[in-house]
Amino acid sequence: MKKKIVILGNGVAGASLALKLRELGFSGGILVISEESPFFFSRPSLMYIYMGHMQEKHTQPIEPQKWDEFHIDRIQTRILEVNTHKKQLITQDQNSIDYDQLILATGSIPNKFGWPGQNLNAVQGLYHLQDLYSMEKWSPSTKRAVIVGGGLIGIEMAEMFLSRGIRVSMLVRESTFWGNVLPREESQIINQHIADHHIELLLENELHEILPDANGRVCAILTKTGLKIECEFVGLTVGVKPNIDFLKNTNIQLNRGILVNSTNQTNITNVYAIGDCAEFISPALDRRPLEQVWYTAKMQAHTLAQTLTGNTTHYNPGIWYNSAKFLDIEYQTYGYVLPNDPAGFASFVWSQNEKLIRIVFNISTKVVRGFNFFSIRARHNICEKWISENRTINYCLSHLGALNFEPEFFKSFEKDCLHRWNQENPNDKLQLKTSKGLFSKIHKKLLGVK
Repeated sequence: MKKKIVILGNGVAGASLALKLRELGFSGGILVISEESPFFFSRPSLMYIYMGHMQEKHTQPIEPQKWDEFHIDRIQTRILEVNTHKKQLITQDQNSIDYDQLILATGSIPNKFGWPGQNLNAVQGLYHLQDLYSMEKWSPSTKRAVIVGGGLIGIEMAEMFLSRGIRVSMLVRESTFWGNVLPREESQIINQHIADHHIELLLENELHEILPDANGRVCAILTKTGLKIECEFVGLTVGVKPNIDFLKNTNIQLNRGILVNSTNQTNITNVYAIGDCAEFISPALDRRPLEQVWYTAKMQAHTLAQTLTGNTTHYNPGIWYNSAKFLDIEYQTYGYVLPNDPAGFASFVWSQNEKLIRIVFNISTKVVRGFNFFSIRARHNICEKWISENRTINYCLSHLGALNFEPEFFKSFEKDCLHRWNQENPNDKLQLKTSKGLFSKIHKKLLGVK
């Protein structure tokens, strides 16, 4: 008898799993359930829809007809109850759905911390498609928006409002932007960049209360320092948490997320979790139990697809990587980079205007553990290779040209970076051994120059 797999959630994790199962030859039934949207869409594209750079129909990485071609059924509904004993789901319409194997890919929801007024009209996060619709609804009557929180979603929301000429204030609890993730040098660059874009950055300020108008819409906020800011919209972007509240009355083990082993299996034999909602009991070295980013969700989906089709595979995320954009500043990070260097480690930092390179290394061995880049495009494969091969900082600095992805007509940073090192380390001076990047080699080949 062919098994039926039910996937709860059609974000990148759920959608990638469904398609990968078919690619690997799974011929049983696949049902994808989502409350949010009938089709998988790209969450990072929400801001570009709002800003007019894309249309909603262009944010579907998978063509709608492919679901039918792959015989993947879809239902748009909300699941109220999960009964693992009966292997059954109960929908908001009190319908029951049976499964043989259940995959929980329910993603995240924005954090709320019980602020008075947090459920008023025009108070929201930016995670779901419905959040975009709500922003569209309230924006024409918004003159000023207050964004609570200093993370990636907060800066995206700020950029969205700026594109429509809406004044923006950002309320950040820390003494510097994203100070719980970025080292101070990087954070200071972002602080100035935000100010240069005419965003009011209110550091060391916490939300106390959201005040309503006569119609139940936000009209102002109060901070814990007593500051009152009149506004027509409040963006709550103080991080996200796994979307697991509906599982609290089940026998599935939970912590911050749904606890899983290295094959993404829960404590229930036929129940798995992937993506933002999955919390690894024993995470890989230098990885966090919860990793709520796009590419790790896809990796988990592809790994689980192997297991579900008979090839038991353990999740191996490799070296940590992430990228983002702070307004005009592109950000890349690889490996082990913390806000403050832990004992036994140090950082070499070179910066010029809004360009920055940070290399974290072991003081005694000089082996590199991580990189940060601002406004410099580094080669992903080179960064991973150097970290995995335990290259020293001396080697990496001497071969910076191999790392640089920028085309020739961009100003090179390698010599300036190495000069900084030599100034700071007069007893350990280095020479640049690779000054030409791949672009240069290709350019010469096209011109027939050896």
